Amino acid sequence: MMSTQNNVQNNAKDGEQDGAQNAYANQTIQTLLNRRSIRAFKNNPISEDVVKTLEAAAQRAACSQFLNDWSAIKITSESLKQKLSQLGNQAYIATAPLLYVFVIDQHRNAAIAQKSGIDTESSDFTLKTGYRFSQSQNDAVLALHAMETAAESLGLGCVILGSILNNIPELIELLKLPKYTYPVLGLAIGEPDQSPELKPRMDSGMQFFENEYPSSDVVLLENLASFDERVHKYYDLRNADRPVDAFSAQIAKLAVDSGAKNHSCESQLNAQGFTFKY
Repeated sequence: MMSTQNNVQNNAKDGEQDGAQNAYANQTIQTLLNRRSIRAFKNNPISEDVVKTLEAAAQRAACSQFLNDWSAIKITSESLKQKLSQLGNQAYIATAPLLYVFVIDQHRNAAIAQKSGIDTESSDFTLKTGYRFSQSQNDAVLALHAMETAAESLGLGCVILGSILNNIPELIELLKLPKYTYPVLGLAIGEPDQSPELKPRMDSGMQFFENEYPSSDVVLLENLASFDERVHKYYDLRNADRPVDAFSAQIAKLAVDSGAKNHSCESQLNAQGFTFKY
């Protein structure tokens, strides 16, 4: 069996052939432009040196007010992987050689504050507010993305897992998350065992604006038809026998998706000690 280091180097070389091209495509930019979700992994473990490197990269991500308000739980239990796989209704979660769940973590800071004599039950306690929640969520996502990019730079493949949030109360129970913590996203990492096409992205003019948001929706929609066409030509390996729906059709469906109504998280937030009072 090849070592993890050799495999990731070979995978990195393979990815150079079919990635996006750019005049300034150094290794960092090429890694970002080649980003894609990998949902099939080779059955090879990730070396401890690589794991430590990925965790160090996550810790170097920007952190609002130096709160260090996130944590990541590495899932090594096979039975727990299976439960998370069932929770997300995605079999590949169980086969990921490396799996993390990133969480908002104001519990640690609350313990530190309490040790310093702060009354965490008083109205002056701000770590439970919506503002701090947003800071923590942003920091957790930044850390996850740093880990993802670091992994991909080594030729590893990743998929970000929002599906683990399908049942937040059960996830909180499975991970034994205490008060002032909350799950954000999962990240599965491994050596790629598939090579999906790069998924289309909308024209930059539809997403990047100068100085202010456009006053007319015409700017937002003027290139929609061409984007719809490009998206409809894309084949997702999860349903490789047919192209995906046009972007407009996907948005129209999701805009009235009844499943989203079932993902209301206010009660779970309150149960974890958070309030959206700023």
